[in-house]
Amino acid sequence: MKVKNLVSKRYKETPADCQIASQALMMRGGYIKAVGNGIFTLFPVTKRITSKIEKIIREEMNRIDGQELLFPVAMPATLWQESGRFDSIGSELLRFQDRSGADMVLGMTHEEASVHFVRDVADSYTQYPFMIYQIQTKFRDEPRCRGGLIRVREFTMKDAYSFHTSQEDLERYYQICYDAYNRIFARAGVPEVVAVASDSGMMGGKVSHEYMLLTAVGEDTIVLCHDCDYRANMEAAPCIVKNEAGEVAELEKVATPNVKTIEDLCAFLKIAPTATCKAVVYQENLTDKYVVAFLRGDLDINETKLRNYLKAEIHAAEITPECGLAAGFIGPKGLPKDVRVVYDASLKGINWFATGANEADMHYTGFNIEREMGKVEYVDVAKAYDGGICPVCGKPSIYTSRGIEVGNIFQLGTKYTESMGMTYVAQDGTLKNPIMGCYGIGVGRLAASVCEAHRDDYGPIWPISIAPWHVQICSLRADDADVAAMSQKIYDELTQKGVEVLWDDRPVSAGVMFSDADLFGVPVRIVISPKGLKNGTIEISARDKSMQEKKPVDEAVDFVYNYVVDELAKLECKL
Repeated sequence: MKVKNLVSKRYKETPADCQIASQALMMRGGYIKAVGNGIFTLFPVTKRITSKIEKIIREEMNRIDGQELLFPVAMPATLWQESGRFDSIGSELLRFQDRSGADMVLGMTHEEASVHFVRDVADSYTQYPFMIYQIQTKFRDEPRCRGGLIRVREFTMKDAYSFHTSQEDLERYYQICYDAYNRIFARAGVPEVVAVASDSGMMGGKVSHEYMLLTAVGEDTIVLCHDCDYRANMEAAPCIVKNEAGEVAELEKVATPNVKTIEDLCAFLKIAPTATCKAVVYQENLTDKYVVAFLRGDLDINETKLRNYLKAEIHAAEITPECGLAAGFIGPKGLPKDVRVVYDASLKGINWFATGANEADMHYTGFNIEREMGKVEYVDVAKAYDGGICPVCGKPSIYTSRGIEVGNIFQLGTKYTESMGMTYVAQDGTLKNPIMGCYGIGVGRLAASVCEAHRDDYGPIWPISIAPWHVQICSLRADDADVAAMSQKIYDELTQKGVEVLWDDRPVSAGVMFSDADLFGVPVRIVISPKGLKNGTIEISARDKSMQEKKPVDEAVDFVYNYVVDELAKLECKL
């Protein structure tokens, strides 16, 4: 491929509204073009990258006995009504009607389609276990698109679904997929990706992991331990605190005029935030019923944990005069009877708190939950925090980082097979629901994440396994007959050996050519110039600056070929 024939355009300036570096480079480098909010056209250079990612994924899925198929993008709503998700998922699911008035959806994931496909096929225990997968376009009406391909509405995803006759067999295969995912990300050139325990969310199931590329621009907060290998998404990480019980004291109601925040209360009473109990108020989406969560004043609420405990979607409450809640002064004692109350585990075992008195400008001191409220249930609904106690090694060595989710795996159980009536005849002759696992990777997001992880100020540095081309030839002074002839010779010989070559023979300055080459991010660059040929040499360098050589003309092709082969082998890939 010659650069002058490539459908692409590169820019000197960064387009407006780019939020992160990879987005800016992919926009400047002619990788993506926005069609609408969170909807992009991929340029040919990007399609070459994503096709290579898909090839790696296919190889690894086939290695673990996956069977590729293709589900439809548009599906009748009846499938999602069977599983219950048509009503339980919010506006992220795009619903529409066809010309006959039938309700339809655009697939954002395909659990329902996978069960629909196999429930009339896999009817005997002798056919299990098996895994099916696809690489398919999906649509999620994402409310907060950002970062180019990092968070979009239309995207390409590999999703796989395994079916089993026992939990033990699911766990066995889950570990196989876990290992396969590690190989996929290593082969794609991002071994920095780590697996973290996660919350299953709308997917359901009890065990799940997310694969995270740790980066400061990531949207997800990851909880890690300095002293052991513990890793979890903030949504799933337990918050473990060590409390000092404190002295028991009499309950006293004190006037606290205009003291509405924890910071104000601590300053007014001259106490630490750990000696306060704060209230966070929500309403359930379906009923508008008020929910008050109490937790230690120095901690933050984890809304995902709270939703999971309530088994209901919630939103920040609108506190009206009629609801009986005194905003800024809410405490456990004296709440309206119809309010649902949740006590975080951080409050357990503490004898003395300052908390709201459910009366304007008044707080309680000496509040003891067990004494004032009787026996209550404590649940973990707080966010883990830096310096918190690790749930694995027990040390106060928790810290947080940011990450981009590039893949996920779930143990779904029978959530979908049971709700959709899928059964098989077990060995004992009874009918049972198969047990499912599900495994996803966002292809475009992975490409953008690799760009975020491997770049410099001038452009991407693509790993050779997914780079759009292996080698770029830069012909300085292509109007020179010797340069043109040698460029053609090297291009032909490398291409015949299976090396993918991008050739720039445009009549542009060296500065423009090298600037564009940086934006292409091709791993190996060959510079052919009149000066070099006069000395009988060709300049060869790596985009990541790890290699720079001047080789005799007759050695250049073999050197480049061997270098490409060796670099691919390091990532377990071949020409």
